[in-house]
Amino acid sequence: MKARTLGLALASAAAIAMIAAGVAANGQVVGANVSASQLKAPERADNFRLVDQNSRAHLLAYYKYAPAIVIVSHATGSADMNDAALTLRNLQASFKTSGAELLFINSTPGVKREAISADMKALGLDAPVMMDDTQLIGESLGISHVAQALVIDPRTMKIVYSGPIAGHLSGKTGGDKTAYVADAVAALVKGQPVKIATAELATAPIAFPNRDAKASHVNISYEKDISPILAKNCVACHSEGGIGPFAMNSYEMVKQFSGMIRESIRTDRMPPFHADPHVGQFTGDMNLSPKDTQTLIHWIEAGAPRGTGSDPLKINAKPAPEWELGTPDYVIELPAYTVPASGVVDYQNPVVLNQLPQGRWLRASTVKPSDRQAVHHLLSNGVGGYAVGAETSKYPEGTGTWVAPGQKFQFQMHYTPYGKETVEKTRVGLYFYPEGSPPEIMRRSAVIANAGIEIPPNTPRHEETAYITFPEKATLFSIFPHAHYRGDSMAISLLRPGATSEELILSIPKYDFNWQRGYDFKEPISIAPGTKLITRYVYDNSANNPANPDPTIKVTWGEQSWEEMQYTALGFRWDDETVANRKNDYQTRLEDSRAMGIMDTNLDDKVAKSEVRGRMAQMLLANWDMADTNKDGYLTANEMTAINQFMNRRIREAQAQQSVGQ
Repeated sequence: MKARTLGLALASAAAIAMIAAGVAANGQVVGANVSASQLKAPERADNFRLVDQNSRAHLLAYYKYAPAIVIVSHATGSADMNDAALTLRNLQASFKTSGAELLFINSTPGVKREAISADMKALGLDAPVMMDDTQLIGESLGISHVAQALVIDPRTMKIVYSGPIAGHLSGKTGGDKTAYVADAVAALVKGQPVKIATAELATAPIAFPNRDAKASHVNISYEKDISPILAKNCVACHSEGGIGPFAMNSYEMVKQFSGMIRESIRTDRMPPFHADPHVGQFTGDMNLSPKDTQTLIHWIEAGAPRGTGSDPLKINAKPAPEWELGTPDYVIELPAYTVPASGVVDYQNPVVLNQLPQGRWLRASTVKPSDRQAVHHLLSNGVGGYAVGAETSKYPEGTGTWVAPGQKFQFQMHYTPYGKETVEKTRVGLYFYPEGSPPEIMRRSAVIANAGIEIPPNTPRHEETAYITFPEKATLFSIFPHAHYRGDSMAISLLRPGATSEELILSIPKYDFNWQRGYDFKEPISIAPGTKLITRYVYDNSANNPANPDPTIKVTWGEQSWEEMQYTALGFRWDDETVANRKNDYQTRLEDSRAMGIMDTNLDDKVAKSEVRGRMAQMLLANWDMADTNKDGYLTANEMTAINQFMNRRIREAQAQQSVGQ
């Protein structure tokens, strides 16, 4: 170990000497007296995904079609940022013409997004600041100072420049007026080599304590540090018979897939829990803690050393249980379906009759496809749903859904061909409350289904809004958002009576069609009468979206994956409703608010002709004068009674097939 540490020290000293001598591997070095704390940037930028101060995700590879990517390190309240602000504003303005992308990165652990937003506003900058809570991305990019700029060539992901944004932020004496970033971007736009690869930084340093301790990462213990992290967060899916693509049942398996693990964590594909950790708290949160993330990535980057001790993953390895919650009280057997090897399979809508002779109160359910590769998702009318990684639905203690004797269980099955013909037969396990011990609280569900969506072609960021208004006091338990391949992000918020701003309660910065799931609030949310629950979905119908079936077409509502949906299922209760005292009129009034919420895009409680779109447009505009009884040019809630009746009939028909059982 002493020899290794000495070797690292000598290598670092040699690198510093090279910089001081004016030598760099990827271009000219400017400034003869570079501080030893200024690091040489790596040759390439590895892919990563980070969330910004506005809860929007940024994947580095997404910007591969831009002529240049510029990343600037940010710190709140920094004099260096203030000195750089005018230059950055001018750069951002010029990038609108050149097409270059400007991103900021803040590697200050624990910084609040509100502080970042306020700081950017004070600087007069309107740009995303990616929040590097773990410092892992800043570490890997070689960031060492505030207002340090990296210029990346998206074609190769090579870092062609690292240093000050412009000469006045360099340490060069005599008044350096070099436009370092502007010159580097101009060269990339013209397809020319960048002349200056790095320059001296005179701005404040940023502390990266884990990077300074890099030599010690080889001492991270697989037995004591790594295996507990994997056992807690990964092994449930990555086990024999589990939904993960390989089983984490030994050090050898983890070592073999360590590169994939690093890439999956850096791009936030794993673990598959996509709620923004800065917004709300949820039961079953699968996100790694910042500390565990750092430990795991640093261990992998140190070569994933085996070290000494036992192999807990091998000792404790066992196949995934057939049923996560144990043997069900009742199993629904869906009819077998032959999924072809290729082609398109229309949604299947099987109906299965409940054979139980008496009604029961449901407390949980688990969906078990026989061939996971062939089943994309399952939706039902109140007995659970399925998407990869979300097989089980559990209701909060004391709440339940009534399953009636002879009830028709209605399902929507989305089968996906994957190269070979297969016969798929799904089972749904139901778990009931004990007979004679029903829950006190009746769990309700509602859906906000915006069939009016229209997404223009070649549009990277198109937003659709829909809401529902609660007529009485309620408690919100869960939210299940659903879109298709062009779904990019989602934000769910509350607008309480008398409030002037919305309260964000769930944010999905990067929606993943392949990992759909519901989000159960750790502390259920109290909702006052008159509160609007607002859903804002952003769609990416551009060529940058690798999952986009066709960016050249206008996209509207539809069941198939190449069409789109804005579909949000809610699980809640009416506060003064019990199993013995049901409030069906509350539910009717809630559902009657949906038509207004779909069309009232500016949330002013009335609908103008300019807001009418989608499937309802032709019918509604043709009958506008009849509906607008007071002839003021708007439709209010009272004037929309007939429209509500029509909309609710259509939505209830769709909900019977599409309810995710929240």
